[in-house]
Amino acid sequence: MTSRRQFLSSIAVACAGTAVARPGLAALAGGHVLTATDVHVKDYPTVTAVQWMGETLAAETDGRVQIRLYHSGQLGRESDAIDMARFGAIDLTRVYSGALNNAFPLTEALCLPYVFDSVAHLRRALDGDVGAAVLDGFAARDLVGLAIYDSGARCFYNTRRPLHVPADLQGLKLRVPASDIFMQLLRDLGANPTPLGFGAVFSALETRLIDGAENNIHSYHSSRHFEIAPYWSQTEHSYAPDVLLMSRRSFDELRPDDRERVRDVARRSVQVMRAEWDASEARAREAVLAGGARLNAVDLPAFRKAAAPLLREYLQKPQLAALHRRIRDLA
Repeated sequence: MTSRRQFLSSIAVACAGTAVARPGLAALAGGHVLTATDVHVKDYPTVTAVQWMGETLAAETDGRVQIRLYHSGQLGRESDAIDMARFGAIDLTRVYSGALNNAFPLTEALCLPYVFDSVAHLRRALDGDVGAAVLDGFAARDLVGLAIYDSGARCFYNTRRPLHVPADLQGLKLRVPASDIFMQLLRDLGANPTPLGFGAVFSALETRLIDGAENNIHSYHSSRHFEIAPYWSQTEHSYAPDVLLMSRRSFDELRPDDRERVRDVARRSVQVMRAEWDASEARAREAVLAGGARLNAVDLPAFRKAAAPLLREYLQKPQLAALHRRIRDLA
């Protein structure tokens, strides 16, 4: 039997040719249906934002441009989605920026530890020239950066104990995205980093393949990880956001006015996502507490000190150093 990943890979190979029909950008009475993916569940704020995009595009184009959204990882992992979008097998995908670091170096500036002081600080950067520079960087590899969705503070959670200082992470096996930054940060903090796809984390926690992970409180709740890993420690080590990407091939096949409309609606969807995020984040925190999670504060100066060598190393890169200065000027 063919696996889902094999099936998706076969589509990508087929899409490299020009004579084979693609599942993405389907023709619709002179218009297009854009296929979009997200690994998050139906009611997650990024999913809600892309659903809003689809409704708005359909309304503003009299149905000429629509979006068919597959949430909850129905079309594979984020790493699969990136490649599928580059090939044009899918049209839109929402991807966590940490999963983009190795292929798109400018995204590293958004993922480095303790670069942002708060959600407000992050949003100021994303709404200005820092966000624009990161989005422009995707053009180098057949993608169009449409929008950046912030996703709160990332913190550690695990099955074994509260974390108060970096030494408490010693020996813990923690899931990280496939990003050199996050793997090095975990090693510097004394933990054992384990790169896994987001969808594999629940079973890895359940089988004790890993001791914990790091993410925002909303994902901690929606993924039900709190049911297995009840110790949440408020490290706020990263505010790494999400990015909405579009296939360059699909984008170029749209009418010029529809390309600009897609860009405009994507920009407007950021405020939709933020409103939903802000309203639901507190609910997520209340829900995990009600479900037995134990939240604790940490020694933030100690964590910042432990992460400082990694930050200094990455800021040796001139492009990252320049973006970092612009981010810190907005603090």
